[in-house]
Amino acid sequence: MDKLLIRGGRRLAGEITISGAKNAALPELCAALLCAEPVTFANVPKLQDVSTTLKVLRHLGATAERKSSDGGERDDEVTIDAGQLVTREAPYDLVKTMRASILVLGPLLARFGEARVSLPGGCAIGSRPVDQHIKGLQAMGANIVVEHGYIVAKTGPGMSRLKGARITTDMVTVTGTENLLMAATLAEGETVLENAAQEPEVTDLAVLLNAMGARIDGLGTGRLRIQGVEALHAPKVAHPIIPDRIECGTFLCAVAAAGGDVTLRRTRADHLDTVLDKLREAGVQLECGEDWIRVCAEGRPKAVSFRTSEYPAFPTDMQAQFMAVNCIAEGVSRVTETIFENRYMHVNELVRLGAHIAVDGHTAIVEGIPRLSGATVMATDLRASASLVIAGLVAEGETRVDRIYHLDRGYDRMEVKLRALGADIERIK
Repeated sequence: MDKLLIRGGRRLAGEITISGAKNAALPELCAALLCAEPVTFANVPKLQDVSTTLKVLRHLGATAERKSSDGGERDDEVTIDAGQLVTREAPYDLVKTMRASILVLGPLLARFGEARVSLPGGCAIGSRPVDQHIKGLQAMGANIVVEHGYIVAKTGPGMSRLKGARITTDMVTVTGTENLLMAATLAEGETVLENAAQEPEVTDLAVLLNAMGARIDGLGTGRLRIQGVEALHAPKVAHPIIPDRIECGTFLCAVAAAGGDVTLRRTRADHLDTVLDKLREAGVQLECGEDWIRVCAEGRPKAVSFRTSEYPAFPTDMQAQFMAVNCIAEGVSRVTETIFENRYMHVNELVRLGAHIAVDGHTAIVEGIPRLSGATVMATDLRASASLVIAGLVAEGETRVDRIYHLDRGYDRMEVKLRALGADIERIK
């Protein structure tokens, strides 16, 4: 099992390019199931979760091909052809490693009137139930049962298509919104999704679907209105995956902690407003352009308190990385996690590096100290692994991060990009 070896204490300098967003690529690749024509995507990140999604699509009978969009070494263009599927079942062996596999449910049910999808697995950061997906699809006329670990869904008797409905989810759910949005594009009549997730990745999915012939209004708001159409078609040009705001935020936190002067290319500052505000509060200097961000940090950052919530508030996917910054900041900070009940598993590992953190329920009190000390730590989930890398960059001596397969699920060659900025980091096979 691969590990990362980090020798801390180096400033970061230079520039890197941010990859396409994992959380946009996964639902959009699944959206290719909604039409019978080849759909091409650009700026697709090379991640374990993307590979898993492609395996699921190939199991269903779709072809999935990667190639370079510019003739270079990076095969960042993917074409999905779901014209001839052979099964409507996504099996446990493929779905168990990634919760986002549930995103094939809506497209399969909408296009073929049936689907059998294993209940998903993924990071152990807390309960992410699929009941809102089921509730919404049932409102659209689907008959759904959960049996032997599978969601078995069919359109109702006498129905050739799902029916439009007004759906209000009990909580804001990103994958739930995406599943219901995809299903509604082929439903008969109008569907209104209330309390819809407003994340940029959801908006980008809607942009793709509209390019395929869907009729979706309310992009970027909490109410999506969808007029169902009889069929979708491939966009005329390759759909570019938006930049990964969480990868960008992670590198911003790395510079805030380690110090330095770094320019991040191919990114979107407008997708990171709350994170950028907190970094400025921490004393970090930021300069933003249309598709780039320059970050400069000198000395210790200032401790910053924050509370996670749904977009556009502070993202839960940045909580662990910002906590790592607070560990070496001047002052005491208060971090409150409101999205996932078990997302403090990185705390014990940060404490192994010398951090002073006390957890009380959903709140963590972080007392910043001048320096951390290197040790062997274990990644417990995707974003926790990124926080340990950031901590390792500022720790004295050597830090070994075990179980970095979590990191590979959501970061495209993180250690390569950090080395390009001057970090002393290597992957140990």
